[in-house]
Amino acid sequence: MSDATFKFEKHNRSLMERLFEPPAVGRMSPVAKLVASVILIVWSAYVLFPIYWVVITSFKDAPLVDGGPYYVPFIDFQPKTDGWKYAFNISTDPFCDVASLARHLWLNVHNAFAFIVSPVVTIPPMQPQICKIYLAFTNSIVIGVSSTVLCVAFGSMAAYALARFEYKPRFGNVLMFALLALAAILASSYVNLHWTIITAVALALFVLLARTVGRRFKGRLGNGDILFWIISQRILPPVVVIIPIYMMFQAVGLLDTQLALILVYAVANLPIVVWLMHDFFAGLPIELEESAQLDGASKFAIFWDIVLPLTKPGLAATTLLTLILNWNEYLFAVFLSTAKASTMPIMIASKNSGERGILWWEMSAIIVVMIVPVIIMAIVLQRFIAKGVLLGAVKG
Repeated sequence: MSDATFKFEKHNRSLMERLFEPPAVGRMSPVAKLVASVILIVWSAYVLFPIYWVVITSFKDAPLVDGGPYYVPFIDFQPKTDGWKYAFNISTDPFCDVASLARHLWLNVHNAFAFIVSPVVTIPPMQPQICKIYLAFTNSIVIGVSSTVLCVAFGSMAAYALARFEYKPRFGNVLMFALLALAAILASSYVNLHWTIITAVALALFVLLARTVGRRFKGRLGNGDILFWIISQRILPPVVVIIPIYMMFQAVGLLDTQLALILVYAVANLPIVVWLMHDFFAGLPIELEESAQLDGASKFAIFWDIVLPLTKPGLAATTLLTLILNWNEYLFAVFLSTAKASTMPIMIASKNSGERGILWWEMSAIIVVMIVPVIIMAIVLQRFIAKGVLLGAVKG
């Protein structure tokens, strides 16, 4: 074959070939690289511009917001900190300082301990002394992180169990459990007993009835039925269940508490964690777990030491998604909290409907504070997120 047939050398290629043909396998041609770069730059600017606009709006005041648009600080306009001063009440609220923030963090620990030991001994809870923006921010941190950890921990274990073990519960036992749970909720509303005692009695009755009457039920469910029932709870609109949830927490005295929102957020997003992590676990080769089991490893050791490290990308992506859903949740927060457990979305809504009207510069300052933790979490988990999103997309 002649050299004219295969033009590997640069001097054997014409200008059009050098511009439009890739120089090697796995590389892009100069024109394709330029087009891709332009598209990515335009798309990045389109996505990031709203965030940039919120940031610069937080450094404006009424004349700059109403008389704009002004795009570039120090060129189009002179930045001002009025929005930040109003948002944090620096000049009027004495509890907008670091000491108040540290005191409130200790308050969360004290009140959590007081609730845990409440069935045994009564410890009076501490009352918050902190400005509204700090209160909402610390509540969002505590509620968002705690509910995410709780949701991912239980959801991952449930997803692994559904992916690796075959369950065939009797339909009658499931129905019996639901009826006893409903009876416990009604009893907590009308009987003068602590909810922990009622729950313990209901569980004892379920165990007793499941071992006696439950054996006579013939109909059984499978893993697919359980998985579909779990994800169907997320399909249900939250507004449908908000009134029963409100009445239930009112009966047990948990309204306007962080614990109520932590439990509701964890339960509401549990189906998403189970559904996503189930696919990650099901995609792992079962031979690795069988080899570890032959070596004497327990089920929990296999899950903790082998399965979870292999699914770190999926676990990171699921954790970030759950954190974002918990962080931005509004409906449950507006119904279950009034003052002590208000979160950042409630804070923004109150600024939106305040007596002074919508102060865009003040609201923008609060939004900037709200999005910073999620951005930090995304940066920390960045190296896992891309793998987690694409893991399992190509099989076979």
